[in-house]
Amino acid sequence: MSETRIREEICRLGRSLFERGLTPGSSGNISVKLDDGGWLVTPTNASLGFLDPARMSRLGPDGRLVSGDAPTKEVPLHTAIYQTRGAARAVVHLHSTHSVALSMLPEIDPRAALPPMTPYYLMKCGQTALVPYYRPGDPAVADAIKGLAGKYSSVLLANHGPVVSGDTLEAAVFAMEELEETAKLYLLLRGLNPRYLSPEQVKDLTDVFGLTLPEHGEHL
Repeated sequence: MSETRIREEICRLGRSLFERGLTPGSSGNISVKLDDGGWLVTPTNASLGFLDPARMSRLGPDGRLVSGDAPTKEVPLHTAIYQTRGAARAVVHLHSTHSVALSMLPEIDPRAALPPMTPYYLMKCGQTALVPYYRPGDPAVADAIKGLAGKYSSVLLANHGPVVSGDTLEAAVFAMEELEETAKLYLLLRGLNPRYLSPEQVKDLTDVFGLTLPEHGEHL
């Protein structure tokens, strides 16, 4: 896909996320890695609902701004994911309501923030890690992400929001939507003793679809 098309795709999918209330105001950011090793990222203080393809921040392989508006303050977060997760070609970070709420609950296991609730959650998100709270843009969040060693494609930033990577921007957006809906299900069912997928059912999914679920033998 050409860089022009990627710019347009970021704007199209960003608008879709914004219009459905998945990230309010000027919150959230999106990046896509380019073939030359650089990447495009949404500008700072930009609403995902009103992005301009021509003003997208274009970063070089070293993470420095090459053209466009000043980038989001979350560049260290995106950089850490690209450095540790080789398959990642796109990163989406939102402030979606149910995922943020989930990140604030005391019982959440940082190695598996959600139980195996549905097959599509496991197929699209794998498992979700929870990292401690850092202020937005704090470079320390990059160290926390690096500490996950690229094992997770979906991460919750405590009291902040979800971050999802994918091998395409569309895949990252779809996984983000699946994470948000699963977080909503968890909150709806909290305290009701719901029936989750059994270890045997999880193993069937991993065998059939070739899933890699970090820590799943211990935590599911």
